[in-house]
Amino acid sequence: MNFLQLPKIDLHCHLDGSVRPQTVIDLATIQGTAIPSNNVDDIKALMVAPESCPNLNEYLTRFALPVSVMQTEAALERISFELFEDAAKENVKYLEVRFGPQLHRQQGLNFEQIIGSVVKGMRRAEAQYDIKGNYILSIIKVLPKDDINDVIDAGAKFLDKGVVAFDLAASEEPGFCHEYIPYAKYALEKGYRITIHAGEQGVGQNVYDAIALLGAERIGHGIHINNHQQAYDLVRSEAVALETCPSSNVQTKAVESLASHPFGDFYRDGLLVTINTDNRTVSDTTMTKELQLAVEKFNLTEQDYFKIYQISAENSFASDEVKQHLLTFIG
Repeated sequence: MNFLQLPKIDLHCHLDGSVRPQTVIDLATIQGTAIPSNNVDDIKALMVAPESCPNLNEYLTRFALPVSVMQTEAALERISFELFEDAAKENVKYLEVRFGPQLHRQQGLNFEQIIGSVVKGMRRAEAQYDIKGNYILSIIKVLPKDDINDVIDAGAKFLDKGVVAFDLAASEEPGFCHEYIPYAKYALEKGYRITIHAGEQGVGQNVYDAIALLGAERIGHGIHINNHQQAYDLVRSEAVALETCPSSNVQTKAVESLASHPFGDFYRDGLLVTINTDNRTVSDTTMTKELQLAVEKFNLTEQDYFKIYQISAENSFASDEVKQHLLTFIG
């Protein structure tokens, strides 16, 4: 298999975890923002998580530096464009990027400016490259809840014009879904699709709750349904797609090693599994790398891969027209 040439779909990729290190230096210079070094290797070392972090929270510390320069419309537009450009150059045909608008207000931008800027960058990339995309708005669970509906309202102006879904992200506590029922309901009423980070850090019950309480159609990670039968059965019966991110899961100790990752078992049991990057920079990965890892570690054939690509296309939040376009790449 020529992994670079194969068409790819990435449904779970974070904007602030996928910034080019050189861009952090460039933007810090433009903005007058103090950063620890102007050496690209030094900056990359601060942005890439170790191959083995003690936990998810340690992994999440790698986002502070890029977020510090993602506070202007120009910066957000550029970083969005560059992420789509990087993906297009490795034959990603469709990319759903998630980001937390609440994190980008340090210099006074409002939510509409923040969301508009990343959509603009995506559109510029779509015009130059053979790639399509959409944005998912991630609510950051460690932040106050008083402006969540403001994020939903601002994003609603972009629904089906570059924004498609609502998400909950950041560290995962047991039972968190109960706190977010009114917000997910509000997002659904506005027309958002729902995908929720759940079951990444060992709590299968969170996956069950995300589907049953919040209306999730897809689950970010979801791997710990392997020890929660009710959640596993609900994922199957509701045909909920799992956005798995193998390298990231090893780094954050969600699994001990790739060999113990349940992806292969899920796929062979007929669950709707997809392969994704999570964070291209923080995990020092690409879709090409993730695809090669998955094929080699889980003994996938090319036919298996095209089946997974098809699952990704059909369970994307793209329009029917874009879905049809994506399926043309596999005949």
